[in-house]
Amino acid sequence: MQYFSTRGSVPQVDSAQAVLTGLAPDGGLYLPKEIPAFDWQKCVKSDALSQMKQILSTFLPDIPNMNALVEKAYAGKFETADLTPTVQVGNFTVLELYRGPTSAFKDVALSMLPQLMTAAKTAKGMDEDILILTATSGDTGKAALEGFKDVEGIRICVFYPDGGVSQVQRRQMVSQEGKNVRVCAIKGNFDDAQTGVKNVFSACKEKQLPFRLSSANSINIGRLVPQIAYYFKAYGDLLAQGKIAMGDGVNFSVPTGNFGDILAGYLAKKLGLPVGKLICASNANNVLTDFIRTGTYDRRRPLHKTLSPSMDILVSSNLERMLYLLSEDAELVAD
Repeated sequence: MQYFSTRGSVPQVDSAQAVLTGLAPDGGLYLPKEIPAFDWQKCVKSDALSQMKQILSTFLPDIPNMNALVEKAYAGKFETADLTPTVQVGNFTVLELYRGPTSAFKDVALSMLPQLMTAAKTAKGMDEDILILTATSGDTGKAALEGFKDVEGIRICVFYPDGGVSQVQRRQMVSQEGKNVRVCAIKGNFDDAQTGVKNVFSACKEKQLPFRLSSANSINIGRLVPQIAYYFKAYGDLLAQGKIAMGDGVNFSVPTGNFGDILAGYLAKKLGLPVGKLICASNANNVLTDFIRTGTYDRRRPLHKTLSPSMDILVSSNLERMLYLLSEDAELVAD
């Protein structure tokens, strides 16, 4: 399957190369050239691991042995065999995404990404080590460090805003074991950390390095695709509980910061899942709320530190993918 950059100025790559590269060389984000045909009804009737296998194989067909990779990533590592159980809270159904090894919702994707990256590395015959640079507002950091701990041929460095994550998250990161992990606090906020990582990618794109750069943030399509699965899981649970009939639309309210999680819901809809509304839930850093209501994206505002640091973001990288999907105009996105 071919992937292209949302900014349209670099050659297309296959899905394995897209996972290895992370950020496209022109600064854009990779998207599949076309959304493949998919049997969504079969998927929602499957168990959690089978759903993950079907979705990953559909989006990342150039990475071999996907079934074995999924088993290695998840089997016995989450509190529950169904990975992301649903529970009833009042009139709402809540999807529990904190059952992974670090209690962060990003465990679902970051348990899988190391498997995808090492398999893609083998498939492409890559000999060099990979250095992963990742910015975090709290959750990604520990989940990525734990996922990549002692993975052969891959090193990871995580940057977090000093004073911008919870004490639990900071302690999780700085106490991380593993011979290939590093953690750095920066002066600034998450947006500064994310911009710094992107600037490193840009500055190094023409340089001959003894390693390859990549990312574990949701700018990497390999981080994003596994998150599609739990929308199917939620829909399947609602079917099994008799709360909906096959084909009924379901609305999802998604706490949003970097826009990756809610974009995964939009991709689930593109695969055929009957997603009704995707409700973009913001905290005081409501730049996305304002954009959706007004059509104007203006990051020139104070960044507020809140009790939900993973949402304390003013520059939402994955919105670029959404802008392309809505406009199909790479020149507009690049501008």
